[in-house]
Amino acid sequence: MAYKIAIIVGSLREGSINRKVARSICGLRGDNLDCSMIEIGDLPLYNQDLDTDPPEQWTRFRKQVGEADGVLFVSPEYNRGIPGVLKNAIDVGSRPYGRSVWDRKPAAIISASPGAIGGFGANHQLRQACVFLNMPVMQQPEAYLGHVSDDSFGEDGCLKEGPLKDLVAKLAHAFHDWVETILRARELLEHDAAREERAAKKKQPA
Repeated sequence: MAYKIAIIVGSLREGSINRKVARSICGLRGDNLDCSMIEIGDLPLYNQDLDTDPPEQWTRFRKQVGEADGVLFVSPEYNRGIPGVLKNAIDVGSRPYGRSVWDRKPAAIISASPGAIGGFGANHQLRQACVFLNMPVMQQPEAYLGHVSDDSFGEDGCLKEGPLKDLVAKLAHAFHDWVETILRARELLEHDAAREERAAKKKQPA
């Protein structure tokens, strides 16, 4: 089945290589992922004072993420960390307390950079946040895409044929399998829990 995936890009720049990587993933066929890019540039900065009457942009964003089966983060690295706009989106989605839209969502992280380390610092900082957000993050294959430039993409803004596109396709397929594994395992656990509850009720004296 096709899983609904929310793709969140950590760069606001229209020509961002990470945005182009995300577009390439959306354009892939046969990966059983129904991908939608969710914009974060219009989200007002998180302020707890607004929780009782949240801005429309927060409500829209939370609804879009909440409806997704999984979340794919595609982000550059700014100063060895994640961009501020992405951190704000994470904060907005995690509140109000106890109603985080990130909770238990299967996730994967891709970071791309013209440099050699492929946004390693941002990738792992984001992983640290996902641990707290209770998001099971795909561990393998790792996705630090280094030496990515505008020349890596065709006129349509998507990746050219070659090793990089093949790697991104592999990541997309792996993420589908990861989402399926998490969701099916959760269904089985819930089914077993319900069965045990029914069995316990039957044993209770009338």
